[in-house]
Amino acid sequence: MTEPQLNLVERMQSGDLQAFEEFFQTYQRPVYLTALAITRDPFLAEEILQDCFVKAYKVRARLHTDVSPLPWLQRVCTNLCYSRLSRRRAPLEPLTDLIGNLAPDLSARPDQVVESREIVDVLQRGIDALPPKQQTAIILYYLHGYSLAEAAEIAGCQVGTMKSRIHYALRALRVLLPVERRTPFPRHADLAPEGPDR
Repeated sequence: MTEPQLNLVERMQSGDLQAFEEFFQTYQRPVYLTALAITRDPFLAEEILQDCFVKAYKVRARLHTDVSPLPWLQRVCTNLCYSRLSRRRAPLEPLTDLIGNLAPDLSARPDQVVESREIVDVLQRGIDALPPKQQTAIILYYLHGYSLAEAAEIAGCQVGTMKSRIHYALRALRVLLPVERRTPFPRHADLAPEGPDR
């Protein structure tokens, strides 16, 4: 964590409301993107964003000043998302950034646009159908670009478990694609199942 961020957390812990506003401005975007990626509902994502930072303020005295609070915020965010979604299914919005990261060459040529849209739709439904832990793994790794270690820290699991979740999620998504599209997804070379947790 950079020196300004370190001072920001310390100032927030001392009751500085301006520091909390800066804290919110610093971390709101990645937290909101996670909430939106999971819920596909901008209004619900906004509510979860607010709830996440309300919780952060309530427990500010327990935040570590020597590490970034972002992994903790992302963990709170994902827990809030799945808690809300267990009570209702939000309307779905396309996850174009996530799908673009999974299959960046989808619209490489104009004559492939129709096929690309169909593939995006297939991937969207496939991501929706993933178990929550695999869905979170895909969102953290591909949408946010976290490393395996960072994604594992946010999800509260071991790196090997995170690798397994991504591996099985990608395997499930790959079989939905036409045969000619079943090449390995980007950043997949180092992913192999290492445990039973999916």
